[in-house]
Amino acid sequence: MSKVAILTDSNSGITQEEAKQLGVFVFPTPVYINDEIFYEGVDLTTETFFAKQAEGADIKTSMPVVGDVIDKWDTLLETYDEVVYIPLSSGLSSSCETAAMLAEDYDGKVQVVNNQRISVTMKLSVYDAKKLADDGKSAVEIKEILEKVKFDSTIYIMVDTLEYLKKGGRITPAAAAIGSLLKIKPVLQIRGEKLDSFAKARTVKQAKQIMMDAIAKDMDEVLGDPTGENTIIAMAHTQNDEEIQKFKEEALERWPDHDIFVDPLSLVVSCHIGPGALAVTCTKKLDI
Repeated sequence: MSKVAILTDSNSGITQEEAKQLGVFVFPTPVYINDEIFYEGVDLTTETFFAKQAEGADIKTSMPVVGDVIDKWDTLLETYDEVVYIPLSSGLSSSCETAAMLAEDYDGKVQVVNNQRISVTMKLSVYDAKKLADDGKSAVEIKEILEKVKFDSTIYIMVDTLEYLKKGGRITPAAAAIGSLLKIKPVLQIRGEKLDSFAKARTVKQAKQIMMDAIAKDMDEVLGDPTGENTIIAMAHTQNDEEIQKFKEEALERWPDHDIFVDPLSLVVSCHIGPGALAVTCTKKLDI
């Protein structure tokens, strides 16, 4: 039985400490603040990030440095027979495509998974990959299983401020100005590789209702699990602890048998949407 290492990046929401406990490995995402480089979860906390964002700092995120990726694979292959690498969705970053190209030089020993996930849904993929590795699956088998179920997951995100979508060029300044004037709370959807506009809400309460209704519909029509018994519901947020706990309580009233976990959204997402966001996700349980 081959010994398989599971490697991901910090867009999964898995901290360095959690990675040690799980027996997996996590690349910290590089974040440039006023052209100075920091690494998510290593020398950059979420508190510092949002403080700098509020000050109007120039913030950009970047894919892991190519040399660092290769060095990590080489180090892991000294101890493991194979590596499964689960980077950020190919639709949101070029790191997946770059890694797949680099892996061609590793004679199949490195398998790059493109299951097009981010945040808590990406974390679930890492959990599944670890279980599959522990059950004796090869790197190729793990990649095939995870990519086969890539559309069995949806994320809905309510954005609290339009300022950062405008900064990132995702909406026009005019649309942002009108949206702010009308106090619109856009709800975005991520399923597969696309980040799309899903709905417009006028209040946080309405946005939460829209997202919960969408999750219920996806369980039925997309996941084929109307009762939700084979679905994992998870939540995420950007600097919005109090509201996400309220949202969790509301979701538990609707789905009382679920063990809903909550994580901060990764800094890559936070960079584009700013503070105050709420997200809810549904993912079909992998039959392992």
